[in-house]
Amino acid sequence: MGIRIDAEVSYPVNDEVERVLGLAEAVGEPITVTFVWEGGRPSEHAVLVPAATLALWEHWAPAAYPPRVAADRAAPEEKEEPELAHPAEYGAFTLYRRRVGGRTAVARDGLVVAELLEPAEAHWLEEQARNVRQGFMDPKQKAAFEEFLARQAALEE
Repeated sequence: MGIRIDAEVSYPVNDEVERVLGLAEAVGEPITVTFVWEGGRPSEHAVLVPAATLALWEHWAPAAYPPRVAADRAAPEEKEEPELAHPAEYGAFTLYRRRVGGRTAVARDGLVVAELLEPAEAHWLEEQARNVRQGFMDPKQKAAFEEFLARQAALEE
C-alpha cells in the first residue's frame, strides 16, 4: 500500500485522526494507519481506502473477500460479535463501524469519502482487481488491437 502513517488516538476527539482522514481524502490513494489506543488496548492496523479507489477495486474484483476461516470455524458461543457503538466523530469526519465484515465507513458532510479495511482485505481486493483488469480490454481498445494485429506481416515472410 502507498503511504504508511501512525496515528495516536485518544477518546473522544483527537486532531491527528482528523488530519489523517483529510490526508487520505486529498491524496486519493490507500494509506496504512496504525491506531495506538490509550489505556493499554492493543494497537490496531487498518488501510484507509478512498471511496473512489474502493469502488474501482470492488468493480474489478471477481468475488467478495472470503470470510476469516478461524472465525467461521469457531463454535457459536466462542464467536465474538462486534460491539454496537455510536458513530465516532473526529472534526468534520464521522466513523461508522459495521458490525458485520469489520469495515468502518468514513463520512464527511453525509458522504462516504473512505473506508477503513483490514490490511489483508485491502491487499486481496487490490490484487484481485489488478489481475482481472489487466486481462480486460474495452470494446474500442479491443477493435484497435485486432486492427493492429491484422496489419502485421506473417512471421514466415
